[in-house]
Amino acid sequence: MQVEFAGAAREVTGSCHVLRLNGKTVLLDCGMFQGRRAESREKNATLPLPVEQIDAVVLSHAHIDHSGRLPLLSAHGYRGPIYCTAATRDLCAVMLADSAHIQEKDAEFLARRKRGVSAPLYAMRDATAAVDRMVSLAYGVTFDVVPGMRATFVDAGHILGSASVVLECTENGVTRRLVFSGDIGRKGLPIIRDPQPPAGADIVLIESTYGNREHTSVAGARDELARIISETAARGGRILIPAFAVGRTQEIVYDLHVLAREGKVPAIPIYVDSPLAIDATTVFATHPEVFDEGEDLVQRVQDLFHFTQVTYTRDVAASKALNQQHGPMIIIAASGMMEAGRILHHLAHHASDPRTTILVVGFQAEHTLGRRIVERAPVIRVLGADVPLRARVEVLGSYSAHGDRHELHAWLDSVRAGNANHRAPDVYLVHGEIDAQDAFAAQLRAAGYDRVSTPTPHTRVDFG
Repeated sequence: MQVEFAGAAREVTGSCHVLRLNGKTVLLDCGMFQGRRAESREKNATLPLPVEQIDAVVLSHAHIDHSGRLPLLSAHGYRGPIYCTAATRDLCAVMLADSAHIQEKDAEFLARRKRGVSAPLYAMRDATAAVDRMVSLAYGVTFDVVPGMRATFVDAGHILGSASVVLECTENGVTRRLVFSGDIGRKGLPIIRDPQPPAGADIVLIESTYGNREHTSVAGARDELARIISETAARGGRILIPAFAVGRTQEIVYDLHVLAREGKVPAIPIYVDSPLAIDATTVFATHPEVFDEGEDLVQRVQDLFHFTQVTYTRDVAASKALNQQHGPMIIIAASGMMEAGRILHHLAHHASDPRTTILVVGFQAEHTLGRRIVERAPVIRVLGADVPLRARVEVLGSYSAHGDRHELHAWLDSVRAGNANHRAPDVYLVHGEIDAQDAFAAQLRAAGYDRVSTPTPHTRVDFG
């Protein structure tokens, strides 16, 4: 058995790992790289291997940095299965279509600027073809991927439908248990259930996004959100929340619903200004079977995502009109790292206004506009123009859907506890920037994990 780390190796985006077993090849995720535009486009256009060599894909969840190159496989002729959970398939149906639309619009823009032909990375038909290849499976159901490889999805508690993958791999009479963490969520996040670590593994591929950081308590997130909204409203400003359309938007709307019911925030308008987030919210509403039944609002309210103050703006004209309105308001808009989408127009109009608050509720990768805002750059580049950053910037790490270093460590300890004599598995850190991985690797080694590696791109590891 061989594992090749073809993406999210010493970086956060582009999740893709190649498993070779018994002459067959399986991809774990096939995600899109994000960051510097030219560099990311070149990396995204390069598949990890020719599609005729790929026998199956196992997808952990729908986020674009895990699923975003699946249509590119289709464009190159891939016709094999893509295994995922039902909620992941439904989310991918809207997210990959949105991604294809962005690819097509970007190609048109580049063609106009360069007065030449620029082909999109993939088209809408390729996104549709990728979703058509998806085979939906429930958590806890074991299925055959290729001869000698059996897989089971376990709830990762990251976003709707997210999974860790347990793979029983048998070759030459020897069976090894490999666990791919996917992205690991946090205990106590709204709407979805807590992560469920698999029991036991010989090999673990674990994400390390926040391997060198600690989050503030999930329990205090709503109080902090209420404080920021109240303070901004008092000075007559608007709260801009760049949010991932899947997961984070729904969590924020859910918590605003709770705060509104409890009278803890002023009754100001709330706008969800993202067609993708609107579609994703519809998908959330159709999958209550994966909601956390222990949540009070889940038990008491039939429609979690609609209440008096909230308006969903799909129309472009309605979105633009928000920038002409006066008075306090909350605008939730994609994209989460502020690299595209409607949030850019709101930043262009209001990032220079000291009454505005830019509320960051998710990870901001290197070389993104979101990272520059978090670092409080005095001037930011938005839609080709320099904009002075005078708005207040607030970062709520408690809303992260990724576990911090203690939560990741606890998840790994739970996996280890399923081994005989609590034997430490071989650990490979993926989906993390270099500083985060190095710090987390040192933490694990100090805790008795003797075999911890931080593979570089396209490192191949053979397991006897």
